[in-house]
Amino acid sequence: MISGVLDLAPLLTELRRDDYGGTGLVSIHAATLDGRVLAAYDDDAVHFAASTVKLPLAMAAYRLHERGVLDLDAEVPVHDEFDSQVAGQRFVMDEGYDQDPPTWAQVGGTCTLRELVRRAIVHSGNLATNLVLERVGVAAVAELIADAGCSPATVMSRGIEDAPAREAGLANEATARDLSVLLAALGNGALLGVGPAKELEAVLAQQTHRDGIPAGLPPSTYVANKTGWIEDVTHDAALVRPAWAEPFTLAVLTTLGVATDEANRRIARVARAVHGRLEAAQ
Repeated sequence: MISGVLDLAPLLTELRRDDYGGTGLVSIHAATLDGRVLAAYDDDAVHFAASTVKLPLAMAAYRLHERGVLDLDAEVPVHDEFDSQVAGQRFVMDEGYDQDPPTWAQVGGTCTLRELVRRAIVHSGNLATNLVLERVGVAAVAELIADAGCSPATVMSRGIEDAPAREAGLANEATARDLSVLLAALGNGALLGVGPAKELEAVLAQQTHRDGIPAGLPPSTYVANKTGWIEDVTHDAALVRPAWAEPFTLAVLTTLGVATDEANRRIARVARAVHGRLEAAQ
């Protein structure tokens, strides 16, 4: 069993270097599923969540299904225009801002909520996300986040591309600690039954975006992760189950003036360091 907290100081100068000439924000939280901290740095700092917000949304959808409130196997209409979180306003999504062509190909048709949740996670589909959020609601996501033990800093207050809500000051935000806590709650079954928790974790393990945390671990390592990126923001949060050590969560959030590829290389370095510490403790 690993003891103590990994000293990240040797990495921090490189991790936080900003190509704009400043010092960017990097937040790290790694812990075992029972909450023992393995590494932490600025882990309560608030970042724009980007697509990591799709993690609590997916968890809330599965919890509502388990409660009998939401049928994940129901076919729902696929459309690209939505009600804003600002009452009386609507917005239309842009296909060019998405990375999930199959959902866009179904506009005018239907798709099951279960498949839309999968696409929101595996492909980070934005249209799929909004279609799920339309049925789940921000209140259910907020309840899930609070019940997991997260801080009030982590919120999903609007859908993707909800410009009226953005202009009104509503933002999706997250901390590294809270994303780690959410993944621990999924991994240890604190919020979902065994079956639903395993199913959703398996969806995360199908993640197609693997350039961050998974890239820093040995190729055979089991990783269930959710990424998020926009200009100057690149995040990854993962539930890792090494064959030779106890499972752990790792969230690395970066708000830096560097390209996404470079930010992912830095995230992979953190994963490599945490993995090395665990390996040395065996």
